[in-house]
Amino acid sequence: MNSQLLIPMALYLAAVFALALYSRKQGDRSGGFLNEYLLGNRSMGGFVLAMTLAATYASASSFIGGPGAAYKMGLGWVLLAMIQLPAAWLTLGVLGKKFAIESRRHNALTLNDMLYARYKNRAVVIFASLALLLAFFGTMVVQFVGGARLLQTVTGLSYTHGLMLFAFTVGLYTTIGGFRAVVMTDTVQGTMMIVGTIALLVGIVHAGGSVGEMITKLHDIDPALVSPYGPNNFLSEPFMLSFWVLVCFGVIGLPHAAVRCMSYKSSASLHKGMVISTAMVAVLMLGMHLAGALGRAIVPEMDNPDQIMPTLMMTVLPPVVAGVFLAGPMAAIMSTIDSQLIQASATLLKDLYLNYINPNAAKAPDAESKLPKLSLWVTGIFSLLVFVAATNPPDMIIWLNLLAFGGMQAVFLWPLVLGLYWKKATAGGALASMLTGLCSYAALSTFKPDIGGIHAIVPSLTISLLAFLLVSSLQHRRAQTAIA
Repeated sequence: MNSQLLIPMALYLAAVFALALYSRKQGDRSGGFLNEYLLGNRSMGGFVLAMTLAATYASASSFIGGPGAAYKMGLGWVLLAMIQLPAAWLTLGVLGKKFAIESRRHNALTLNDMLYARYKNRAVVIFASLALLLAFFGTMVVQFVGGARLLQTVTGLSYTHGLMLFAFTVGLYTTIGGFRAVVMTDTVQGTMMIVGTIALLVGIVHAGGSVGEMITKLHDIDPALVSPYGPNNFLSEPFMLSFWVLVCFGVIGLPHAAVRCMSYKSSASLHKGMVISTAMVAVLMLGMHLAGALGRAIVPEMDNPDQIMPTLMMTVLPPVVAGVFLAGPMAAIMSTIDSQLIQASATLLKDLYLNYINPNAAKAPDAESKLPKLSLWVTGIFSLLVFVAATNPPDMIIWLNLLAFGGMQAVFLWPLVLGLYWKKATAGGALASMLTGLCSYAALSTFKPDIGGIHAIVPSLTISLLAFLLVSSLQHRRAQTAIA
């Protein structure tokens, strides 16, 4: 193990725990455990909103899986990755203001609180909760695998020991500090991501001589690496167009991104957050994926593409600098896993246990002392299950991440958007959309029929939209007829 690499990483993890403890003290002063633990008392400013949204979106897939795919596919994957540029702007623009107004009006603390406030239907909330937990389980496995592989490459620990260290760290600081700790650490982590991305690109260009020389080397390795379509024309035009739906437009339907729209403090914060988060996503997506693609000119042979980023950092940067900036990908992974973990905890604790299993628990005189302990157990058990699943990792984590991404979008996109903006939307329409979206996406992803290179998310969202419109229109007409 190289102490010059380990010391900066250890200091970074210590800083994360310090922030979590500070957040816990701030939360103790605010009163109201659930409002503080799940939404940080809706107190985010514009800069913090931007950083937490962009940091949450930039995950292990962006820092580990995406650059790994760019390493394997070449510059065409960099072009594909830039489709994500307006994702944060779209999320805040479409959901932002209306979502915040409605969540305050109904005192909603979770995404499923919003669904119940709109549709007044328990079946919608229960199905949404179960689908969210299933999808989060998949995406959290991706983050655990990414964190473990990063620690494995950097420290020389075995994969299992790296996984244990990562799971313990994230689970503990999320449980200690709640939502406030998540967004505060996201702000620090977002800064580390930006600085680390720029430092790595400078190091790669310096090591490779120039961008032109590295592109020439890529062409010598395989001419397809400098083609927009990649090896074997994998990146076809239909796939690129449908990828825009999966990683840009569909991001509006991601629960851990949507909940950020409930927690900022003012319209000025929202507008500032839209600008900063869009710029941050642009820098991160271009920088990380370009580093992965150009990195093949420096490290031509790599058995596991998911290890290209930590390998490049240790190859092109001095040890001390590499140790500091390896916190960048670690920050990206941790900022996503903590957001998903807090939402999974909210779903289990608030949406299922307090709403349906034991509604009196929140009203009990000793609720403020018992709920924090209960949240600790819920978060810990869910983290343990994800840890067990991550002990047998896939070859490339990006495919599992995109699969889970698509599943969440197929369930949540239309019920969220149409529920906000379409007065005729009904609970039956929302439930039909969720069921048909999830089932069609699962079937298309499992059996992989030939649909002309289009990703499964496009037909799945089309089917779920039609189901929503058809059922809602029929129910609305019946209601109108009954009134007449």
